[in-house]
Amino acid sequence: MITKDGRFAYEAAGDPGGTPLIFLHGIGGAARAWRQQLATFGGRFHTIAWDMPGYGGSAPLASVSIAALADALQQFIEQLGASKPILVGHSIGGMIAQKWLVQFPKLARAVVLAQTSPAFGKADGDWQKSFIAARLGPLDRGETMKSLAPSLVKELVGDDPDPRGMELARECMARVPEASYRAMMLALIGFDQRSTLKDISIPTLLLSGSKDNNAPAPMMAKTATYIPSAKYVELAGVGHLANLERPDAFDEALGRFLNSVAINT
Repeated sequence: MITKDGRFAYEAAGDPGGTPLIFLHGIGGAARAWRQQLATFGGRFHTIAWDMPGYGGSAPLASVSIAALADALQQFIEQLGASKPILVGHSIGGMIAQKWLVQFPKLARAVVLAQTSPAFGKADGDWQKSFIAARLGPLDRGETMKSLAPSLVKELVGDDPDPRGMELARECMARVPEASYRAMMLALIGFDQRSTLKDISIPTLLLSGSKDNNAPAPMMAKTATYIPSAKYVELAGVGHLANLERPDAFDEALGRFLNSVAINT
């Protein structure tokens, strides 16, 4: 589906009059990466997954930054008329959600920060430079997103991932436009919302994977201690793509949190 202004493509399920549950994918993802979750929770919520700007059918931004992506998220929410949504942000989607919460602290009912980080360090940091070089170097040398997709996905996952989920993960990664992948990688550098974690005043779930090297579980557990009303859940054996690696475990953890929010609202 496409929003009224034509800028955003998205997938949705459930009753349009229900509480909006909005899923925000990561750098290698797409709206369709959330299809199981849209189906699982569509009975109770209006489940929605966007194609991030520059992905799928969504128009790219003129200039990409986490702040610009957070503004785009607000425009997307307004286009849908989605009041008091629950946001589920994975990886960069979780960074966008954190930035959005600073700008619009009272607009969401709850937030799930899945396998994400409150910071990506210094713009001039050696680790950040080597991270970007490792991710973009193969493209500079003539590889394509399609040729890199199998190895990129393999690096991201933990133990015994679901074969169908892995097929979908590779398909999503292969279809990411190279320009968008490059722009999103560069947008990470210098991201830092650590000082605003204490201001998150809505129910919050931090969801990690014990084998996640991109958003390590100990870092996420520590992050949870800075958010006043946070719950922390770690999925054993799971890498960076929990909803595709272990969709049932992901859905169970998300479902428990949604039940607690529903009771409290």
